[in-house]
Amino acid sequence: MSIRRANTQMVGKLVVVAAGMFAFGYALVPLYEKICELTGINILALGERQVPGGSTATPQNTQVDTSRTITVEFDANARGPWQFKPAQSSMQVHPGQLATVMYEFQNVQDRAMSAQAIPSYAPRQAGAHFNKLECFCFNQYALAPGEKKQWPVAFIIDPKLSKDVTTITLSYTFFEVGARTPQAPTAVVPAVMPQEPRS
Repeated sequence: MSIRRANTQMVGKLVVVAAGMFAFGYALVPLYEKICELTGINILALGERQVPGGSTATPQNTQVDTSRTITVEFDANARGPWQFKPAQSSMQVHPGQLATVMYEFQNVQDRAMSAQAIPSYAPRQAGAHFNKLECFCFNQYALAPGEKKQWPVAFIIDPKLSKDVTTITLSYTFFEVGARTPQAPTAVVPAVMPQEPRS
């Protein structure tokens, strides 16, 4: 067999293999959808099409504990020349439920400023169960003079949070980066007046 004929046969085999791979890849999409329908793996997609039974429904998130309601209070503190506040003072959520609150910022100085926020929680043990998926506290931000911004905080409270906790306060302190932040006030101890010796 000549080398030329062997090369021609090899090219023919490679073309057949490539065509077969393309056909297999093309057939994977409907095959995957059919398998998901039969096994129920892709059940979350049912909200996008008609559910058998006549109505369109969004599947319920079984991770949400609807038997409990937690009040989340939002607090904002600014160390420096900012206007900083939550768009709402509180909301009620179920553990496991995704919730979002907006915070509003404005640089009231006549110069650009960079700042960052630090969160804190009350009661303290709630911090380990307060899962933030999106938060302005993850980054530093620069605001131009007079610039206003709104940034979201998207969070889920872990259903493992103690059932004794019914209210959580999420507090942010927003301070200028690169500038000296004011120290927390210290308690003033009153001076002790010397007593007159008893006669």
